[in-house]
Amino acid sequence: MNRHAPPAGSPAPRLKPPEGDTADRHESAWLHVSGRAEYIDDLPEPEGCLHACLGLSERAHARIAALDLAAVLAAPGVAGVLTARDVPCVNDISPTHRHDEPVFAEDRVLFHGQPIFAVVAATRAQARAAARLARADYEALPHAVDIEAAEAMGLPLVTPPLTLSQGDAAAGLAAAPRRLSGEMRIGGQDHFYLEGHIALAIPQDDGIVIHSSTQHPSEVQHMVAAALGLPANAVTVLVRRMGGAFGGKETQSNLFAVVAALAALRWGRAVKLRPDRDDDMISTGKRHDFRVRYEVGFDDDGRILAVDAGFAARCGFSSDLSGPVTDRALFHADNAYFYPAARLVSQPQMTHTVSNTAFRGFGGPQGVVGAERIIEEIAYATGRDPLEVRKLNFYGEGRDVTPYHQRVEDNILPRLVAELEASSDYGARRAAVLAFNRDSRIVRRGIALTPVKFGISFTATWYNQAGALVHVYQDGSVQANHGGTEMGQGLHTKVRGVVAEVFGLSPERVRVTATATDKVPNTSATAASSGADLNGMAALAAATTIRDRLRAFLAESRGVGAESVRFEGGMVLAGDVAEPFAQVVKAAYMARVQLSASGYYRTPKVHWDREKGRGRPFYYYAYGAAASEVSVDTLTGEHVVDRVDILHDAGKSLNPEIDLGQVEGGFVQGMGWLTSEELWWDEAGRLRTHAPSTYKIPLASDRPRVFNVALADWSECREMTIKRSKAVGEPPLMLAASVLEALSMAVASLADYRECPRLDAPATPERLLMAAERLRGR
Repeated sequence: MNRHAPPAGSPAPRLKPPEGDTADRHESAWLHVSGRAEYIDDLPEPEGCLHACLGLSERAHARIAALDLAAVLAAPGVAGVLTARDVPCVNDISPTHRHDEPVFAEDRVLFHGQPIFAVVAATRAQARAAARLARADYEALPHAVDIEAAEAMGLPLVTPPLTLSQGDAAAGLAAAPRRLSGEMRIGGQDHFYLEGHIALAIPQDDGIVIHSSTQHPSEVQHMVAAALGLPANAVTVLVRRMGGAFGGKETQSNLFAVVAALAALRWGRAVKLRPDRDDDMISTGKRHDFRVRYEVGFDDDGRILAVDAGFAARCGFSSDLSGPVTDRALFHADNAYFYPAARLVSQPQMTHTVSNTAFRGFGGPQGVVGAERIIEEIAYATGRDPLEVRKLNFYGEGRDVTPYHQRVEDNILPRLVAELEASSDYGARRAAVLAFNRDSRIVRRGIALTPVKFGISFTATWYNQAGALVHVYQDGSVQANHGGTEMGQGLHTKVRGVVAEVFGLSPERVRVTATATDKVPNTSATAASSGADLNGMAALAAATTIRDRLRAFLAESRGVGAESVRFEGGMVLAGDVAEPFAQVVKAAYMARVQLSASGYYRTPKVHWDREKGRGRPFYYYAYGAAASEVSVDTLTGEHVVDRVDILHDAGKSLNPEIDLGQVEGGFVQGMGWLTSEELWWDEAGRLRTHAPSTYKIPLASDRPRVFNVALADWSECREMTIKRSKAVGEPPLMLAASVLEALSMAVASLADYRECPRLDAPATPERLLMAAERLRGR
């Protein structure tokens, strides 16, 4: 039963938002605040619905000598269990089709928490209780939890590495007047979406319908079809909304949907699978943690001459998306800076941990943080303000080719950074911080201004396509459907606005329906910050087709030129006559004009040759800059973010209110990643930070005390994007590098800024304290 259903005798649910709804407001905002927004767990369960629970491995690496499920089967309410033997076709959910990620482990487990079986029972509580009754005998095998242990064991890479090369890095380093080398650890991150993973599978007479909390409905469709031996047209995946995803539901939803579907067809009843938070965190992938080793050559002014860097990632037991993630880390290892000579190498390292996966930024944040560490090292080595070193190394005329040989043709960072430097009063505040640190014994402050250059497009070129379906009904209302998924980021709101503008209607006249694989097929994941870029253009194409049909109808029936027909304010103007949109639509229907159309879009210009390490993987770049100021208690390591100023580039924003929210949320999520969110595995390979009690995400009280966020309203995408807007989902997260750099400055003050503190991330109080003690001792 719907948990948010009104009690008996109360007024019926509202089917429309309150009066005064504005175009900028999120299309589901009134549902969210009233508690009426339906998520999968709110849907009424079909009669006889069963519930599944996963049985997870208790070893990091072992052979399964025996698995005794007798007590599980005998438990109250249990209908049965599923193991690898019960998968009728393909026991694999690898998104890259490398056949290295089974639905259920067979004779060997490769990480602590790997699914071995699923129990299906009448209630969720019965299924969970029964799953704990399983008895497994293991033959322990050596395991490696981190990169160094994996290297020592000789574990393979999960995918082939990538090398990006420009110029002669070795010669550039040898000839550089100054050079240094170092190593940095960058931690992982749990997605910690508010709505956990969930799937509800309902068998039909000729197939199956699955409600899945997923960013990639078509992939869930393909995985379920492959595992069950069904054609794709027999599997329909529906997604109305998600309570957050952040990349954690791009591939990780496959497991839960496949298990629910297997059980639904096995018992001929609806089956729901919703793990609790602990099992969700233990069995699903995270942001990859990285080890970055770098050597840089530079001149006395701090200008970079050559870089040689290796990016090793803890990938987990299978490939998942680790290849593309580590590729993108290299694509952003330059961030905003020109490397005349560079050699960048990825190392997607297998480990006996959960297989890491997509996370907001998709490897780009790790590359950006590595680049900022190099800048920081140079600044401390030369005794200069890091901002001056940054500006000295910006891409510019004659210095505009990236290590992957794409030209940076739309660089607005010099203007954007200059404006933020002025509006944040960076110079005066830095001087004040230096003065404060000279007189303060315990509390030290730091300030940093860092930029972001982030490439927009899927580097898997074939994903850069989208479809949409638009219907205009006889009463003039409009329905739109597209291949993107709504996870709170406002994608449906933006698409609704695009379609409404085509017809000259208020957004309330347009309804965006649930994403469904039987409406728009072969969808790409809602990822890579491309949701509005791709689906907005596809919806625009569909709506424009219908509008052009209406124009042609009016031109013929009213005797006016089609080019003179305008759609404005809910009216259609044809010559000197203005008619309500609904009246024109009704007349067009009576004249047998088609009022439905599909739309399609493919991103132009993008191409990528991975073997050669060359191409144009990105359609354009989005830019941003943030200035952060912090205070650190050097006796405890605790810190406070005192002030943050952000100026971000969203192009000609489709919805400034939503985009500002994305910038603010992305920054805070990035700040949590770099300061407090720490993943920790024990020696047995068990994830010990697997609940809110042990994993520290930012709270409202952790936000910057002063938080000034603005969009660069003068920016406009030079490429033909939807209304010249730019993607805004992922780039703001990397602006949080300014917090890490400001913390570094505060600690460096203890040694009079003579050396780089080399803070690893996350810069927890423990790490800050240890760094402070180390520098204080010098």
